[in-house]
Amino acid sequence: MTTPPPPFDPELAAALDLMGITSTVQITPENIATLRESAYGQTPSLEELSCGGAFDVEERSVPGPQGAPDVGLLIFRPTHVQGPRPVVYFMHGGGMVMGGAKVGTERALEWARELGLTVVSVEYRLAPEHPHPAPVEDCYAGLLWTVKHAAEIGGDAGRIILAGTSAGGGLAAATALLARDRKGPQVIGQLLVCPMLDDRNDTPSAHQMAGRGVWDQASNEVGWSALLGERRGTEDVPPCAAPARATDLSRLPPTFIDVGSAETFRDEDVDYATRIWCSGGQAELHVWPGGYHGFDGFAPHAALSQEARAARLNWLRRLVGE
Repeated sequence: MTTPPPPFDPELAAALDLMGITSTVQITPENIATLRESAYGQTPSLEELSCGGAFDVEERSVPGPQGAPDVGLLIFRPTHVQGPRPVVYFMHGGGMVMGGAKVGTERALEWARELGLTVVSVEYRLAPEHPHPAPVEDCYAGLLWTVKHAAEIGGDAGRIILAGTSAGGGLAAATALLARDRKGPQVIGQLLVCPMLDDRNDTPSAHQMAGRGVWDQASNEVGWSALLGERRGTEDVPPCAAPARATDLSRLPPTFIDVGSAETFRDEDVDYATRIWCSGGQAELHVWPGGYHGFDGFAPHAALSQEARAARLNWLRRLVGE
């Protein structure tokens, strides 16, 4: 029996009401194209992304996975600092089916402005047109290029941080697993904001939040099914597709995970942090009371949003040692 869901933080709930979001906007296979088109019209220009000249912004096309198309990277170099800087390698959200390299970068650029970081945002291929392993292999190929060419873009190859939100958080976690298992680049951390980790979509929080918030159990099923097809929820799903499937979470970089108490991904994210600790790893976990999925993007001035953003920035500051 499903128990009642935790309540939304009053300030965050008011933000949803103000925007007229009274129930979950359902993602369906039929409306993915329409939602993408709607979101595309809101994509910022490179000039807007420069944050008033705080960053030099450049688009690059770099070699993709073997036998696959090139991967697009959006590179932000801070203009006010010199020398090789730590690099945030960023993966956008969108439920595996929407979004692009320009989407959601405001979080990463906020960190970059405060700490003088270089940011690289990857344009990975989207499902269902490009199912697993296309998205994560694109992310990994872009990471390889970023490490190899770090000096060229003002970055420090020895201080690469994987980061992502929602689906991008899941891809960041999957990229960290690939880097470990393939003996690839040694990143110094992974920052996972409300990450999408588990295709089984069957935790108590997934059931509690059905029909509530911004991304519920039904939409989550659409996203995972687009990525995995008939394999979703079966035993034939590898960790590099759904990181919650990993049985070995040892030898991962220091990890930051945060999630709302009132969102679909709560329990899978808490479990992931717990299993990192049980594997001898280092993780910092925040469960924000009354937070729904992506709450700090919808209500950036709310007290809880400010606390969440400060926690991420403080973790990054400690990680890079500056």
